[in-house]
Amino acid sequence: MKAIFTIQHPAHVHLFRNAIETLRGRGDEVHVFARRKDIAIDLLDTYGIDHAVLADTADSLFELALRQGAYELGLLRHALRIRPDVMVGMGEPGVAHVSTAVGCPGIVFTDTEHAWLQNALAFPLADRICTPVCYQDDLGPKQVRYRGYHELAYLHPNRFTPDPTVLEEVGLTREDSFVVLRLNAWKAAHDVGDGGFSEVTDVVSRLTGTGAEVLITSEPELPPSLREYEASVAPDRMHDLLYYADLLIGESATMAAESAVLGTPAVFISTSRRGYTDEMGDRYGLVFTFSGADRQEAGIERAVEVLEDVDAEKWERRREALLADKIDTTEFILEQMESAAAPGA
Repeated sequence: MKAIFTIQHPAHVHLFRNAIETLRGRGDEVHVFARRKDIAIDLLDTYGIDHAVLADTADSLFELALRQGAYELGLLRHALRIRPDVMVGMGEPGVAHVSTAVGCPGIVFTDTEHAWLQNALAFPLADRICTPVCYQDDLGPKQVRYRGYHELAYLHPNRFTPDPTVLEEVGLTREDSFVVLRLNAWKAAHDVGDGGFSEVTDVVSRLTGTGAEVLITSEPELPPSLREYEASVAPDRMHDLLYYADLLIGESATMAAESAVLGTPAVFISTSRRGYTDEMGDRYGLVFTFSGADRQEAGIERAVEVLEDVDAEKWERRREALLADKIDTTEFILEQMESAAAPGA
């Protein structure tokens, strides 16, 4: 099988890296094309994934449109040369457009209902649109629902074993109480009109008031007053850190979900909601979402409650219930690729 994967965000690296490794390990021809976005290229390098960069990052919607156009032209040139059997991406218009142009199946994975611009550009020409069962929209006959989350492509116990030495890197021990605070830059296309915290300094003050250490991971540069809290850990070690944390609180739905599938409760602060974070909260009690006008205050109150009554066994039981219901998403990715690329599919 000849396959093309596209990477436009660090989360896409994690979603597809195990499938890429499996395919390459068994002798399939795999090509990876990327756009510079945050630490996406660094992660590809860290995991030893050969790739080609087709476009740089963008600082505005206008610049993003220009970069996307150049990216898709570059992707088309490569696809015409490779003649792939299947193309795969995450919410990626380029996969839908280019796969149609070269006459191969295009599979788009998505879990974000409000990514309206990406979805509008990608869905019409995609051959398959793969979503978790909790995805709130009905996308018609192209939609393939599965019992999993994107995060279980790399954090399922089949794929991930936490490394406790990460605690030494941040100067902590297993006995220390700590919380990971995640801040977004709000520059992605699906972030338009969205928002999270209103005053981060107050969040840090309230969290440290519980006696817990606060470690911040932030897309934007932190102000001088908060730099002492910045997490000094490599990006590929963040999941180890999340596993041992007592709590995640932040503006990232992806990190909230990552935290939840690892058995660490998450407080998610955002004006927008997602089907997967809602399910992780409503069904499994692992994500607490606050999206109203009082989202910061309400979220902090819930975070303080969790930190003042740490109960690791309770969260682990909830994680086990989640894992019993869900699948290894990497296996699903591979199954979809194989069936789409099969002759006569």
